[in-house]
Amino acid sequence: MTVGDLFDEIAETYPENDAIVSIHQGVRYTYRQLQQEVNRAAKGFMALGLKKGDRLAIWATNIAEWIITQFATAKAGIIMVNINPAYRTHELEYALRQSETQALLLMDRFKTSDYVRMFYEVCPETMTSQPGQIGCEKLPFLKTVVLIRGEKQPGMCTWEEMMKMGEQIPDEELVRVGESLDFDDPINIQYTSGTTGFPKGVVLTHHNILNNGYFIGECMKFTDQDRLCIPVPFYHCFGMVLSNMACMTHGATMVLPAEYFDPVSTLEAVEKERCTAVHGVPTMFIAELEHPDFEKFDLKSLRTGIMAGSPCPIEFMKKVSTLMNMREVVITYGQTEASPGITMSSTHDSLEQRVSTVGRPMPYTEVKIVDPVTGKISPRGETGEICARGYPIMRCYYNNPVATSEAIDEEGWLHTGDLGILDDDDYCKITGRLKDMVIRGGENIYPREVEEFLYTHPAISDVQVIGVPDVKYGEELMAWIKLKKGSKATPEEIKEYCKGRIAHFKVPRYIKFVDEFPMTVTGKIQKYKMREASIKELGLENVARMKMA
Repeated sequence: MTVGDLFDEIAETYPENDAIVSIHQGVRYTYRQLQQEVNRAAKGFMALGLKKGDRLAIWATNIAEWIITQFATAKAGIIMVNINPAYRTHELEYALRQSETQALLLMDRFKTSDYVRMFYEVCPETMTSQPGQIGCEKLPFLKTVVLIRGEKQPGMCTWEEMMKMGEQIPDEELVRVGESLDFDDPINIQYTSGTTGFPKGVVLTHHNILNNGYFIGECMKFTDQDRLCIPVPFYHCFGMVLSNMACMTHGATMVLPAEYFDPVSTLEAVEKERCTAVHGVPTMFIAELEHPDFEKFDLKSLRTGIMAGSPCPIEFMKKVSTLMNMREVVITYGQTEASPGITMSSTHDSLEQRVSTVGRPMPYTEVKIVDPVTGKISPRGETGEICARGYPIMRCYYNNPVATSEAIDEEGWLHTGDLGILDDDDYCKITGRLKDMVIRGGENIYPREVEEFLYTHPAISDVQVIGVPDVKYGEELMAWIKLKKGSKATPEEIKEYCKGRIAHFKVPRYIKFVDEFPMTVTGKIQKYKMREASIKELGLENVARMKMA
């Protein structure tokens, strides 16, 4: 099926169910009302001159119009390009140019981000252009800009004007376009977080994201009675697929607590809307649990949710399960290139299985663990690179055949770059990133293993382990540690805690106490930045330049 086909089916089946509750906007839509708005928007996009296969980018935070655009573009066969709200002019220009975007939807501003001003910096020609007739030297494909909210700006049309334009398009025309679409058609380009190098545009189809969202919902045992609190960003596959698509495919409710993550807004939304589930990356759950007012909120309605995006500290998973009443909380592992879910734990799994693994391969998804050097399948229980194949694997990286061939081999396997093991029951455990693996004196050390041990220290709130260059051993371990509020510790105390509990070569040589880690807006730790900073602080620049065997 296409996304539009199932969306219409759900809207007809659950017309009076809440579809969207945007608390910060004071907006509510039932599925019937959302269907009307989606159809108006789809026809509005068509009235702008957009047709099947054209690219429409959206640069906005978590607002109801984002979800409307998500389903409206799918109905019209238009490829939606997700733009990170944290992007600035250089990154915006890159994404719009690389994706060959023809139309852009943008907000006016959020906090200190003036999106209109930044766009005019990239494309000043807009200010003297008629709406829909932009001629931009840097962005030759871009013709149309729609302002989602705020006062009308030169060269742009407003969301309301665009929706009004759609009334000129007959309903039959939208139906005709829908019937021409195929489930294998691409409808989405998502830019990877870019922890290294330039972001790549992941091309996803109806089939990719519709099925991944459906199976994500199934793993959480979603029904039309579930209400999901969504503090994760929509532009990222977590929000767009694991959250929005999981809800839509089950007739469940999407609750938007705020435009951006805020722990209090999230907790208030759960209590006020009686949410049964909440999503988040580990740093979000940590912020909620450690908030001084946490105990004031009634979270009894919660049942399930997903923790994903980056490795989850086991101790916090246990707290989420008990203190937040999320007895059926699950872990999802994946990446944008896989729509994004590859493995997922089940609500039936024991807490031990849910905290120590990332679950089993999702339905209709193949997973294998291979030796990074030989490419041969590794025996059960041995570490290797995680590879995945099946319906969720992306079509390609947009306009980047070289990167596509590096990521997906001739047999259709996506090489994730993540290291892990599969046990006898098919449960997968992540042991680190291929490029993060530390080789100390010939010993392979997986930082995740050392991190999990350090989490057991009573004073440690969060920890990240990296490798830094060393003359004698090639590499040495360094731990960046965030202490719990009110706690104290010294490097010597941390090392003493490790002695006798983990192998001597796994005890970090260097300890650094920090208040935060460099990370992307989706909560992914940027270890390469940690490594760069550490090399400089430790005076290891010369060692880093030495060639190692």
